[in-house]
Amino acid sequence: MKKIKTLYVSTTDKEFSQKFKKRLRINESVNTKVEKKVLKIINDVKKQGNKSLLKCIKTFDNISIKGANKIKISKNEIKKSYTLVSKTEIMSLKKAISRIKKFSKRQLSSSWSYNEQGSLLGEKVTAIESVGIYVPGGKASYPSTVLMNAIPAKIAGVEKIIMCSPVERVDNHALAIVAADLCGVDDIYKMGGAHAIAAMAYGTETISGVDKIVGPGNIYVSTAKKIVFGDVGIDNVAGPSEVVIIADQNNNPDVVAMDLFSQAEHDELAQPILISKSARALDMIMASMNRLINDMTREDIIRKSFSNRGMLIKTRSDSETANLINKIAPEHLEIMSKTASKILNKVRNAGAIFLGENSPEVFGDYCAGPNHVLPTSGSARFSSPLGVYDFQKRSSLIKLSKKLAHQLSNIAFSIATAEGLDAHAKSAKYRDKSN
Repeated sequence: MKKIKTLYVSTTDKEFSQKFKKRLRINESVNTKVEKKVLKIINDVKKQGNKSLLKCIKTFDNISIKGANKIKISKNEIKKSYTLVSKTEIMSLKKAISRIKKFSKRQLSSSWSYNEQGSLLGEKVTAIESVGIYVPGGKASYPSTVLMNAIPAKIAGVEKIIMCSPVERVDNHALAIVAADLCGVDDIYKMGGAHAIAAMAYGTETISGVDKIVGPGNIYVSTAKKIVFGDVGIDNVAGPSEVVIIADQNNNPDVVAMDLFSQAEHDELAQPILISKSARALDMIMASMNRLINDMTREDIIRKSFSNRGMLIKTRSDSETANLINKIAPEHLEIMSKTASKILNKVRNAGAIFLGENSPEVFGDYCAGPNHVLPTSGSARFSSPLGVYDFQKRSSLIKLSKKLAHQLSNIAFSIATAEGLDAHAKSAKYRDKSN
């Protein structure tokens, strides 16, 4: 039996810190060839619109479309999609949608204000007007990506939601199309890659540009999102999937092993990390992994993921464990050990936290309720999961009475003068009650 190769370290090892940091790093050297290619695609779509778009769809998506009006998935194709999926699949989608909606509604922000000396100060909260969702396609279909991006946008009150996915045949992507329809997506377009991002960002003769683009994608999609950012908003630039699991000898080693596999199977650069105070627990879980791996359909990817970036870490205390978690700032954190509450209290950096053996990350992926679009590559140090708040924006409200304007004029005049901004100072002085 071929064993899984991965890094097994203890915090007491002399070179632990060096090995730990090296394992967390991803080689993210800028791919200038990709950047140049993506920039050309974006510029071509901006200048030539549909003509360039159709050429890109044929070249990069390998989809032959006759006429720009055929890029959009028709009502008949949506109807056909419903006939290609089972009643059980539709029911599962509807149940997941219901749970995600219930959770998302709690994230809604409302306008607010307060009065001070006859003045009004506050914020006006409004929804972003239009949003574009990117859903990866090709050989796979991702209805869960549709749900997690479209539902919070809809709950926020976004008026127009469009979706782009490289759908070469409706038959292969029926469930994602049904998911989009059930979530109220207005238009679905058969295209992917950098050209899809360009079309959503700048529009063409037949596709309306949007105000914000969300959703994961390959290096071309991620690079395109970076380039168009500023002209439109984006959610984030997603990196490889990550999971950190905290376990002890009381946990079922097979359960822990499978939860590690569920993230490792995403990508050769996905990062599965197991942390425990118990060397026995680490050994038991490793034994389960070696026994279960041969039954995995994505065995090669799982093995490479552990070999490239996986870690089994032996710690001495809950405080040390929590400290490592905060340094990793993982996308997913599963705390299964008996001291879960003690560790949780010290955790500051994590995208989504799953507590107890009954709360696997997979439920978060599909149907628990919270969003599965999470900060990766340590960005949980400063970022949050995608939510309704990402589709709302705030405008400050300021309506001042003469009394408060008089008080503020002296403060503003003083600071503006110190900054050497004469017009600012005079503008403030005009509001002085004595004038």
